Order: sequence, then structure tokens, then C-alpha cells
Amino acid sequence: MITLYGFGRVHKKVIGETRDLRVEWALQETGLPYRVQPLDHTGGELDGDAYSRISPFHQIPVIDDNGFVVAESAAILLYLAEKAGKLIPDDVAGRTHVTQWCFAALATVELPLAEIFMIDNFGISDSERHRAFLDQWAGRVLGNLERRLDGRTWIACADFTVADILLAAVLREIRKTDLIEPYPRLKAYYARALARPAWQRTMAAYAQRLGVEVADIV
Repeated sequence: MITLYGFGRVHKKVIGETRDLRVEWALQETGLPYRVQPLDHTGGELDGDAYSRISPFHQIPVIDDNGFVVAESAAILLYLAEKAGKLIPDDVAGRTHVTQWCFAALATVELPLAEIFMIDNFGISDSERHRAFLDQWAGRVLGNLERRLDGRTWIACADFTVADILLAAVLREIRKTDLIEPYPRLKAYYARALARPAWQRTMAAYAQRLGVEVADIV
């Protein structure tokens, strides 16, 4: 059985934003059997010697599949997809497209969105000029996604894949802003992804684990 190391306690402001959500979503989609080992981030449990041996940067998520350990959310999702034979095409070209869009979600799309999230939630910068720059950067990225979704249901392939899990998770970082409003195709794409039953189950399990209401983290 797969063990997912996820959050049991974390700072209130990031509940609902943590990357273990992405992995549990993939596990729910694939149907692979798993258990969650909750860790107390606020109590320093991620910095202990035991966890440092399986997580190079003392971060969540990590999975342990009967002794095979994988860290980093995108790597975990690609591993789960390959293991289950789901959420990724069978052919090399299809798998490469999915991998490309996994990289794009984290290396291109998330960069400005994560900074916006940090400013809005933690006041990392009070510079209006900096925020305006980030909004412009985000608009360029989101506009390109809008063009990509012209005539498409999902981002990488005809079917839902792990690339969609990563991209939808990244888009959650700006769900409390109006940045996505000018992009109807992207907005509909995001709604489609989060309407999936596996995501709904993931949110329910996560909320129970963190001791919060689902309504407080959507």
C-alpha cells in the first residue's frame, strides 16, 4: 500500500493550498490503495531526522510505495499515473505531452501566481509596482492558456491527465482574485476539473484530516 506523507497540522493561512492535495487527488482518480501519514508542520515534525531521510528538502508531499520513495509533487503524480496505467496516455508522444504540461504548470504558470498568493496572504511585498508587474505577467500566462484551450477540454490530451491535476491546483492559488475572469475558456476548464468526484472526495478527506470544514477551503 502507498503511504502519502501529508499535513496533519499546518499554518492556518495555507490550509487548502498545500501540495499533498495534488497527490491525494491523483490517488483518488487512479483508485490505488493508500493511507495518509499526517505530519505536524507547526511542531517541526518535517525537520526531524526520520523525515529528512526520505524528503531531501524537508517538504510535503512524499510517498512511500512499499519502500520506493518519491518526493516532489509532479514526480509523484507521473509515477502514480505510470503505476496505475491511468491519467497518462500509453504512447510516447502522449506521455511526453503530459510531461511537458506538468513542467509548464509548475515552471511557467505557477511562478507569477505563487508570488501573487504570497503577497495577498502574507504581505511579502507592499509595492504596488511589483504587484502590477505580477498581474501583467500572470495575464500573459493565463492568456496563453486561454488560447491553448480553444477547442480543447483538457490541457495536454483529449482525456483528463495528471497535467490537469497540476494545472488546476496551480490555478487555485488565484481563486480569490479576479485574474481568471477575462478568460472564459480557462475559467470553464478550472470549473470542470474541480467538479470531478475524485477532487470532491479529496477535499472531504483533507478537511477531515486538518479538522476544518470543506466550505472554508474551497
